Amino acid sequence: MSKFFLINLVLCIFVFTFLISLSIADYSWAHGYAGKRFFPTTISIEDPFVSDELSFIFNYLKESGDGGEPPVDAFELSVEYTKRITPHFGISIGDDFRRLDPVGEGSEYGFGNIEVGAKYQFFTSAAHESLFSLGVEAEIGGAANRSVEAESFSTISPAFFFGKGFGDLPQSLQYFRPLAVTGVLGLNFPTRSSTTTSTIDEETLETERELERNPVTFSYGFAIQYSLQYLQSFVKDVGLAAPFNRMILLVELPFETGLNRGSGGETAGFINGESYGWGGIFN
Repeated sequence: MSKFFLINLVLCIFVFTFLISLSIADYSWAHGYAGKRFFPTTISIEDPFVSDELSFIFNYLKESGDGGEPPVDAFELSVEYTKRITPHFGISIGDDFRRLDPVGEGSEYGFGNIEVGAKYQFFTSAAHESLFSLGVEAEIGGAANRSVEAESFSTISPAFFFGKGFGDLPQSLQYFRPLAVTGVLGLNFPTRSSTTTSTIDEETLETERELERNPVTFSYGFAIQYSLQYLQSFVKDVGLAAPFNRMILLVELPFETGLNRGSGGETAGFINGESYGWGGIFN
């Protein structure tokens, strides 16, 4: 068992126990409201509001092999805890446990880098169902196991978050009133411009060095929502029965674009469809 695994395990247990103890007397676990508008928590797009929340997300990805490398089954369990310090200011801490299974090779497992953050919700309009927040997140590098693709450097990510419901549309557009959008615009600054990895060739015993450049990236994403609950309660009762009358339909579109160091203009992203109900989020 590596020292990186032990460091992260002890730290996560301590922080988790401490934060849970802070919230024993607080069962609010609130999400975002702006007037009549309820903004649900989304998976891929960071929420624009401050809340008390403990979340667990499990991911599985089949990674294709590059450059002669074998395909990899990647499993990841992410945990994040957010806590309101005031009604409009909150902090967060999160980590993930990863297991990588290359085909035909041994498994690697361990914790990723710990992420800490802070967010301030500086504007809320009940009449226009809108809210805006500013935040910053730091991924602390160097304390995790590089074998599970954890970076050795830290990344600082300031961001602007927003949420807007369309309940203020005119009566002629009443069926568009249940629509809402949340989103984020942010920059990611690595603390190291490049990373050099050294390996020893087993046949020649020569040391090979590989230089990887770490670009500044621009992260942006949107979650488009249609609330059947809002439709039933504030627009028109169309006769939906449970559980559909409590659902919010979601489509998330997160993207990231490289800005420099050889990756200028390169963009990665995906589309994620979900529905949110009393039982949580369903993909």
